Amino acid sequence: MPPQAPRARYQLTFVVLAVGVGTFSLLQSLVSPVLALLQHSLHTSQSTVTWVLTAYLLSASVCTPIIGRIGDMIGKKKVLVAVLATLAVGSILAALATSISVMIVARVIQGVGGGLIPLAFGIVRDEFPRDKVAGAVGSIAALLAVGGGLGLVLAGPIVDLLDYHWLFWIPGIAMVIAAVGTHFVVPESPIRTPGRISWLAAILLSAWLVALLVAVSQAPEWGWSAPSVLGLLAAAVVLAPAWMVVELRSRQPLIDMRMLRMPAVWTTNLVGFLFGVGMYSIFAFLPEFLQTQSSAGYGFSASITESGLILLPMSVSMFGFGVFSGRLANRYSAKAVLVFGSALSVLPLLILAYAHAHVWEVAVATFLLGGGFGLAFAAMSTIIVDSVPSSQTGVASGMNANIRTIGGSVGAAVMASVVTSALLPDGLPKESSYTAGFAMLAGALLLAALAGLLIPSLRGVRDAHQQEQAAMSHPELAIVAGGTLVGNDPE
Repeated sequence: MPPQAPRARYQLTFVVLAVGVGTFSLLQSLVSPVLALLQHSLHTSQSTVTWVLTAYLLSASVCTPIIGRIGDMIGKKKVLVAVLATLAVGSILAALATSISVMIVARVIQGVGGGLIPLAFGIVRDEFPRDKVAGAVGSIAALLAVGGGLGLVLAGPIVDLLDYHWLFWIPGIAMVIAAVGTHFVVPESPIRTPGRISWLAAILLSAWLVALLVAVSQAPEWGWSAPSVLGLLAAAVVLAPAWMVVELRSRQPLIDMRMLRMPAVWTTNLVGFLFGVGMYSIFAFLPEFLQTQSSAGYGFSASITESGLILLPMSVSMFGFGVFSGRLANRYSAKAVLVFGSALSVLPLLILAYAHAHVWEVAVATFLLGGGFGLAFAAMSTIIVDSVPSSQTGVASGMNANIRTIGGSVGAAVMASVVTSALLPDGLPKESSYTAGFAMLAGALLLAALAGLLIPSLRGVRDAHQQEQAAMSHPELAIVAGGTLVGNDPE
């Protein structure tokens, strides 16, 4: 029997997914350069306005794996429509917010959009022809990376031409379009993982993530030795093992711990954690470095818009290299691309640490850094998708994204401690503090490259998944013990 034709409209499906994922990634960083403006406009303190970022991060960390699991259970399309609609509501609420409390609630609602990541990767794997999966996964992963960088670039022009409310109106409108497009264009996946949500596991997962992320995000302000920080860290240390025990004993775990122990999965998640440390720290602190008044002995006295333009090469190279990553992975291997991207990211961080006196030096560094991030993030997603059965794609990719978020939280907190460890009389960080911080991030990416070498070959795993998908597509076929597809005997 000739092979079954791929399901129609996968190109349109990709366009819809790209709009949703790209808009969500923009929301991660659009507000970073304008926190001071939000503080003034919403009449709040500096410590309180940081919760505009923290609340979003916490919500995304909790919701991403849960929504990925729900999508695997009841259908990725219908869950994707619901997530896009929720993101639109959160964005519109943020655009209308006139107080910091409403803004924080809106950002919590927006964090539900973290579920877009596992749902998008799962739909690609279910719906696309096999030879198109790596390229599509790479492009979506590149959008996740480039959106974060592009948000830093676009924030200034949007605020200058309109006002900060449009930082949320624009994503809200885009999410409405994506939700409608998903309803009419994206086919519902035939692949399901029947079961129920383990709510005890969900509560424990939420509890230890919240305890950990609140501790590391607030430690620079409260102090690492503050009782509240130590108490939260202790709670995370207790709750995380309790969550693992519940998951291991559950017949229908929220996250399959056996899956997380798979060599290709845990090694890629380790790389993801280290990349989160590097990327989110750069997004948070490089604009601040560029906007520092040159009277401090460093920095460029850049405005929000000017600092965004300096970072534009990073966004361009993230997308370009990320899209190209799929072809490289097909020719060589996703592991090789991941290791190369990790190693490439070390050099520009060293440039930022030791050669940042001129704008062109920063531009070259950010272009190289974007290239490394784009290659590595796309390859990382490909490895995760290829490493697990179709029924676990949503959970596995969601957990990898979650681990990157956790890495970003930890990295940003440590970077804040390093940067503020030595201050000038006017309260600005010393140049040596930024040098130490960027050098620390280079060390994290070097460790990521070394961790990438531990990832096993996926050739055998990929062949097994191809047989699995062929069996689902051809119910009249059976897989015999030797692994060969043969026709069922009607007798």
